[in-house]
Amino acid sequence: MTKLLVATGNMGKLKEYQELLSDLDVEWVSLKDVGLGDMDVDETGSTFTENAILKAESYSQAANLITLADDSGLVVDALDGRPGIYSARYGAPAAKTDQDRYQKLLGELDGIAVAQRTARFVCVVAIAIPNHVTHTVEGLFEGHIATAPLGEHGFGYDPIFELPDGRTLAQLPPAEKHRISHRGLALEKARPYLLDVLSDQ
Repeated sequence: MTKLLVATGNMGKLKEYQELLSDLDVEWVSLKDVGLGDMDVDETGSTFTENAILKAESYSQAANLITLADDSGLVVDALDGRPGIYSARYGAPAAKTDQDRYQKLLGELDGIAVAQRTARFVCVVAIAIPNHVTHTVEGLFEGHIATAPLGEHGFGYDPIFELPDGRTLAQLPPAEKHRISHRGLALEKARPYLLDVLSDQ
């Protein structure tokens, strides 16, 4: 069975990939599984796509395996696209937790009308295969930034990302979130390419 490496040490993310691509006949492995848990790749790109490709190609070369890597973040229109590619480290070093980061963002939007609080989650998934050109797909999930956090599920900016129906991502059950999220949408786009690649193995 073909091994498929997900470039993460986060077992929750690995599980999410497995659930979203459950029809693939592969052996799912993480960075820890292939001895690369301590390998860091500098995300020096200026876009989600560049950083996803950097990670996918670096880990694919090191493991000699088909590798999936993603780069994702929150883009807020009223903040000229911030936090963008810096979503995971927004407000550092002062902001140390997810709550610190989303509270900083809420503070920056204080006084901004609801209609102007448009935002989207972006996820770019890169699929790197040794000696092949890396393939990328993008998922976008549109919404608004709420005025206050709500919900107990999810992580990151989920408590302040509001859907058209008024719920935040953190109020959705995980299975529902996976189906409609930026990562879920990106992986759905990736499926035909992966099926084609795996048929050649």
